Amino acid sequence: MGKIELDVHTHTIASGHSYSSMNEMVNEAKAKGLQLLGMVEHDVGIPGTCDPIYFKNYHVIPRVFNGLKIILGIEVNILDYDGKLSISDDLYQCVDYCMAGIHFHCYKPGSIEQNTNAVIETIKNPHISVIVHPDDGYCPLDYEKVVLAAKKYHTLLEVNNNALRSSSRLNSRENVIEMLQLCKKHQVKIILGSDAHIHFDIMNFDHIEGILEEIDFPKELIVNYDVDEFLKYIDKKV
Repeated sequence: MGKIELDVHTHTIASGHSYSSMNEMVNEAKAKGLQLLGMVEHDVGIPGTCDPIYFKNYHVIPRVFNGLKIILGIEVNILDYDGKLSISDDLYQCVDYCMAGIHFHCYKPGSIEQNTNAVIETIKNPHISVIVHPDDGYCPLDYEKVVLAAKKYHTLLEVNNNALRSSSRLNSRENVIEMLQLCKKHQVKIILGSDAHIHFDIMNFDHIEGILEEIDFPKELIVNYDVDEFLKYIDKKV
């Protein structure tokens, strides 16, 4: 795949269903040669996750940790078809970046039009840098509309390794290929996410690599190869 510089969709024990400490995550990322590690914890609505005060105290954590640059964020839940989000407004200023996605603990799948509107309204939110794992066929999307919205509003669409290896999702591989083909057609940049819930899964893209090769997806459209390019998407309109 070439030299990956960043993985910014990872979770620590603070998310409640992950198993590694922040120190373990950083040491693993350093050992694998990353230049930037992002750690996000789930927002309220996911069972077992941390309270808002966890994010409000991010300021005590240095952004160079054991010699590695880190950023600390939040994975926000899309709640309804109008793109309402779980995050309270006061948390935006406490985190370095925000990802958002559909999680069935917090969202009832609707029609393809309703789901697509939910995602596009989230893409329009100036605080949201990444739409995570938009690939589950149980929540169908109009990928052409989503990709064009991502291009217009300068938002990254994620290809999520954890989602691709999950047996609980419908047609994830086929949906990812459709989305990537449209990103290739419209020259829309994407981000790869390991969605690591334990430290040794950091930078694990084993279910993504074959797809990228199969469709000959352009390396220049993947921001994981360039930290500076990724940082352009953080708080893109604020």
